[in-house]
Amino acid sequence: MLFNKIENTIKVLNVDTISNERKDTLQPLIDFIQKKINDHHEIRINFICTHNSRRSHLSQVWAQTMAYYFNIQNVFCYSGGTETTALFPMVAETLQNSGFKVKTISGGNNPIYSIKYADNEHPIIGFSKKLDDDFNPKSGFAAIMTCDSANEACPFVPGAEKRIPITFEDPKAFDSTAQQAKKYNERSLQIATELFYVFSQINS
Repeated sequence: MLFNKIENTIKVLNVDTISNERKDTLQPLIDFIQKKINDHHEIRINFICTHNSRRSHLSQVWAQTMAYYFNIQNVFCYSGGTETTALFPMVAETLQNSGFKVKTISGGNNPIYSIKYADNEHPIIGFSKKLDDDFNPKSGFAAIMTCDSANEACPFVPGAEKRIPITFEDPKAFDSTAQQAKKYNERSLQIATELFYVFSQINS
């Protein structure tokens, strides 16, 4: 079972807020997942942003959670960047506020986090890494470009079976402002809502 607070967060997501134009943007990811299921293949999705610090991590965590929520098996979600920085602390805090159990398992300039959504499931390991890091898949995956700069900088992602731009506005614009927590939460919930929609369309 998902942790109660995550379940409650998911229950109030409203897919009616997603425009038809945005649904068209999400459709290639739905098609990729559905084809993998139809062919009885594992589903590997790598969410890519420039710094692998904010949007790509939120997307990875929510995608893995939604696959679990809809009981879609053999889904493995990853994240990476065109460069390495660090998972931004406000992202960890935002996920914690949504009900995830977040634990720092290694400190330093690029901390490593354990992010759990259910007691008996493997934690998601969150840290900043390049998209081709050994932690990530080398072939047969969908590369989801979550920011415009990564989308423009990486016209080709080595090993990707499918490259799909699904970009989000960067909450970084609100860092060190009174609106920071609110804007990170808004972005997290937008990503959660859109990935809820994606996985709700899958026939497993």
